[in-house]
Order: sequence, then structure tokens, then C-alpha cells
Amino acid sequence: MIDLADLPHLNAALNAASIVFLAFGYWYIRTGRVDRHRACMLAAAVVSAAFLVSYLIYHFNAGLARFGGEGVIRPVYFGFLIVHVIAAIVITLLVPITLSRALARRFDRHRRIARWTWPLWMYVGVSGVLVYVMSVHLFPYPGGLHAG
Repeated sequence: MIDLADLPHLNAALNAASIVFLAFGYWYIRTGRVDRHRACMLAAAVVSAAFLVSYLIYHFNAGLARFGGEGVIRPVYFGFLIVHVIAAIVITLLVPITLSRALARRFDRHRRIARWTWPLWMYVGVSGVLVYVMSVHLFPYPGGLHAG
């Protein structure tokens, strides 16, 4: 059984895996390997869905994380975090639409939205890992992630 304290690390690993699947999926479609593209994008969706479930379980049980950075890094971190959260909300809506269009073989409509979905999804994955590194490893809250 995974301990609640391990979920931030699992979440970062799931985000990193989604980045890899997204990168390969993009490369495969650009090189005409549609079947491999489809497999990577479906894998990215599954990994991202697992992330979302794990993320919600963690935050419903542990509350909001605390950031330990002080000085100029605080507004930098929180500005970055706000953009990440907004993009994550948008991508949670865009991914199912994009996937449903591809699975329905409506490729003209899929391509139109995928041009927005892919870079935003990649941004959310990368920025999620950076938020994790900043809040857990570089600037941890002195009393623990959820102290005080």
C-alpha cells in the first residue's frame, strides 16, 4: 500500500511519464506513425488520469501543500503555480474532447483542437514537475508539506 506521504512523489513520476508519452506521441505523428502516436497519446491520457485520481486523493486527505521559500522566490513560485493551475483546469477539459474526436475518427476536428491541446498538456506536465521540485525539494516547508 502506498503511504499518503508518497503520493507527491508518485504524482511527479506520473507527470514525468505523461511528458515522455506526449513527446513520443508528437514525434510519431510527425513521422507518420499513426498507430504508435495513438498508443502514446492513449498512454498519456491513462497516466494523466491516474495522476488526477492520485492528486485528488492526496489533497482531499492532506489539504493544501505549504511552500517554504522566502523572499523573491515566493511571488515567482506562486505566479508560476497560478498559471499551472489554470492551465491544468483547461487541459482537463480539452483532453477528453481531443481524444473523443480522434477515437470517433473526426481527424479534421481532432487536428484543429490538438494544436492547442498538445502544447498546453505538455506545459502542464512540465510545470507540474517543476512545482513538485520547487515545493518538495528546493524550498520545502520547514514543518513538512502540510504543517501549521
